[in-house]
Amino acid sequence: MLLELEKTDGYVNLLLSDVLEKYDYLDPKEKAFIKRVTEGTVERMIQIDYVLDRISKVPVKRMKPLIRQLLRMSVYQILFMENVPDAAVCNEAVNLAGKRKFKQLQGYVNGVLRNVSRQKQQSEDGADAGFWPDADKDGTGYLSVMYSMPLWLTEHFLHSYPKEQAETIFHAFLERQPVTLRLEEHLSGPEKEALLKKWEEGGCVIRQHPYLPYALQIEKAEGIRHLPGYEEGLFTVQDVSSMLVIEAADLQEGQTVMDICAAPGGKSLHAASKLNGSGKVLSFDVSENKLARLEENRQRMRMENMETAVCDARNYQEKFAGLADVVLADVPCSGLGVIGKKPDIKYHVSRQSLKEIVVLQKEIIQNAAAYVKPGGILMYSTCTINPDENENMVEWICKEFDFTPECMCGNLPEALRKEEKAGMLQLLPGIHETDGFFFARLKKGGRIDGSK
Repeated sequence: MLLELEKTDGYVNLLLSDVLEKYDYLDPKEKAFIKRVTEGTVERMIQIDYVLDRISKVPVKRMKPLIRQLLRMSVYQILFMENVPDAAVCNEAVNLAGKRKFKQLQGYVNGVLRNVSRQKQQSEDGADAGFWPDADKDGTGYLSVMYSMPLWLTEHFLHSYPKEQAETIFHAFLERQPVTLRLEEHLSGPEKEALLKKWEEGGCVIRQHPYLPYALQIEKAEGIRHLPGYEEGLFTVQDVSSMLVIEAADLQEGQTVMDICAAPGGKSLHAASKLNGSGKVLSFDVSENKLARLEENRQRMRMENMETAVCDARNYQEKFAGLADVVLADVPCSGLGVIGKKPDIKYHVSRQSLKEIVVLQKEIIQNAAAYVKPGGILMYSTCTINPDENENMVEWICKEFDFTPECMCGNLPEALRKEEKAGMLQLLPGIHETDGFFFARLKKGGRIDGSK
């Protein structure tokens, strides 16, 4: 998998999903180990490469691809997996090098990894003060290496947030994150208790999320699809930040809601549930594959007041002008808020792509603005923590399209009400108990722009 990621410049979560589905017969503990090592190696790659470049005579960039990935995954286990003995990691790596026809490099692999193990011990003993970047002399370099964040992106975060806050965010990105589920709100207290009891009897660890009563964090589940209640449509996977958007929208029965960038579909399904079988939710996305999964969930959760269709949000649709009471515009973004769940985002993003994504967002918003009725609501949201895509974008929307930020306090959990500023809420990893996420509630004035 690591070789494939390097060769194709793909995304680890997508590759893992495909591979583990193919090898579904493996023991759950084996699958969990494979997932941990693969994700962890990608997540910590900058720090791992720093260690290898300090210890190996051959720079990481000049290594044979297989040896490079073999060393990376082995260093990850030595540094970050306490339950795996260092000697076992070294021996396994040496054996793998031989099996993959690199017997001539077995001694090199063994020497590098044993030096890494020795270095780890010295680090724990406090005897290697000069090994890592000096936090006082080179604070940016230190943060970049220790949190495996590209140097330019570290500088970008430090420009947007105070140093202490940026480091808190970086630390949160590296923490293991449980899956968050949204229970259907129509479940009675006894029905909810009975369902959770079945999950716990199956070995799941469940925690009630502090922000919303129907949000749960779950760990040690062998597979969400295997949980009782899945086929009956009693719950779906959705982050709390996404749920908060629908709470802030304050939907009323009978309304028409448009979700113009719907996939993976959490907000559409939540909106349809809030409408309680009334009104209509129109869910669009440019990807047929993603929309197919959304349609599957719509049927599973029996949302008859919801329609799905393939539609590119960049293409203006005259027939939708002034149609919607509420437009959900969760636009494509840099994804900097969900690096904790998708670690390779930090390697794919660039200064240029940050500029390009803003242009795309404006293109989509020009259409979204026209679909909102006079007096209707535009819920703008992103899964990033980049001001240019968030607060600055809201300022542009209000200036260009006759929208006014509207207070969301009455529809937010009490813990977040003081965080809301002028109809906007920026959620930060490590500071709030959600992904990094931004959303704003914007009310439309009396003008309808029937075209761009």
